[in-house]
Amino acid sequence: MNHSYQQTIKEEISLTGVGLHTGQNVTVKFVPAPVNHGIKFQRIDLEGQPLINADCDLVTTVQRGTTLEKGPAMVATVEHVMSSLVGLQIDNCLVQVNGIEMPIMDGSAKYFVEALEKVGIQEQSEEREVFELRKNIHYVDKESGVEYLAMPSNRYKVTALIDYKSEVLGQQHATLDKVADFKKEIAPSRTFCFLHELEMLYAAGLIRGGDLNNAIIVVDKPISEEERLKLAELFNKPDIKVVEEGILNNIKLHHHNEPARHKLLDVVGDLGLVGTPINANIIATKPGHKHNVEFAKILKQHIKQERMKDPAPEYDPNKPPVYDAVGIEKILPHRYPFLLVDKIISLSPEEVVGVKAVTFNEDFFRGHFPGNPVMPGVLQLEAMAQTGGILVLSQVPDPQNYDTYFIKIDKVKFKQLVVPGDTVLFKLELLSPIRRGIIEMKGSAYVGNRLVSEAELMAKIQRKEGK
Repeated sequence: MNHSYQQTIKEEISLTGVGLHTGQNVTVKFVPAPVNHGIKFQRIDLEGQPLINADCDLVTTVQRGTTLEKGPAMVATVEHVMSSLVGLQIDNCLVQVNGIEMPIMDGSAKYFVEALEKVGIQEQSEEREVFELRKNIHYVDKESGVEYLAMPSNRYKVTALIDYKSEVLGQQHATLDKVADFKKEIAPSRTFCFLHELEMLYAAGLIRGGDLNNAIIVVDKPISEEERLKLAELFNKPDIKVVEEGILNNIKLHHHNEPARHKLLDVVGDLGLVGTPINANIIATKPGHKHNVEFAKILKQHIKQERMKDPAPEYDPNKPPVYDAVGIEKILPHRYPFLLVDKIISLSPEEVVGVKAVTFNEDFFRGHFPGNPVMPGVLQLEAMAQTGGILVLSQVPDPQNYDTYFIKIDKVKFKQLVVPGDTVLFKLELLSPIRRGIIEMKGSAYVGNRLVSEAELMAKIQRKEGK
């Protein structure tokens, strides 16, 4: 399956369980959603069935879980559901719930992942926009020692490091090397807490839905007979005991570093609230919901700022061009019907913008999807290359004596169809200074303010023989 396209699920599926903190039975239903819908939660038990976007800016509480809130609607403990959707690369889904809290299930994401895979994942018609991180993003809380670092990468990779100064847990780390590993390596990892936290959490009105099957309880101090009986009463069990070194009850760890893997699961879920898939290598030291969400907000803001830096070029057809078609022919060797740029409206040493008016009379429409004319993607790239050729040849005093040969095209993406009546703006930007006649450029094609295609191009300028 081509994961460059958005995905949803093929049909609805429901799960029922108990909320970890409220102790209430709740049913969650996953519903397919259209392209560009994103992940949304819906409280179907409230009047008007209000929607809440899966958005880090809507997080209101991070006490032992992540809570989203918008207006009168609230949905708590969303991190395991979010991590399941991110881990399966599901972009569009409506998550309906008839209560205030997601069901805890066994304390992991396993049951959500299995349910979603059971109904199947459906590839959709529009491309997934993955943000490519280009510089390091660093966040540190000096008081707690919490630290996050996001570095450029060709894929999404996450590492979590924990250190609770505990003899039982020690220092642990876990890594999700690629998203495809999430189901097997991370999803089954259950939540955990320390024995000394239990009574405190219960007194705070939390863990009402906790039992000895949905959490790993780390015994970090000697347990007396009185405490053991009290815990048995707390969890409504006839007896409890420390049956494995440092672990309460009969839960057997899936991995020696299961706590670190679960913390990574939470990181994946909370960072899913950025709302945009991102190619980055993220290292989270001593992560927790509070700081996960803070870092998600930093990433979201960074993505917003970077996208604002690259708006579509403005085009005023009343303004005289830098080069019209006659001027272009004096620089480029191409002629009709292979000259695919009508005019150049902007030119600087680092950037050029060309215009192509796409008409129904184009020669290529006679054979390319007759009856449903679409401009071929390869010709969009050729138009980009020709526009880039203007940028390259404008750097030499006698452009008529040079030819431009493209030697590499990379990171090509076609995002929208180009059809008759469209006016396409091709923007080419230098990625690095020209060295030894080699030029690297980023090309972007726009119709209006919509990005329709993009690519990175490498070219070489060469003097014509005998010139």
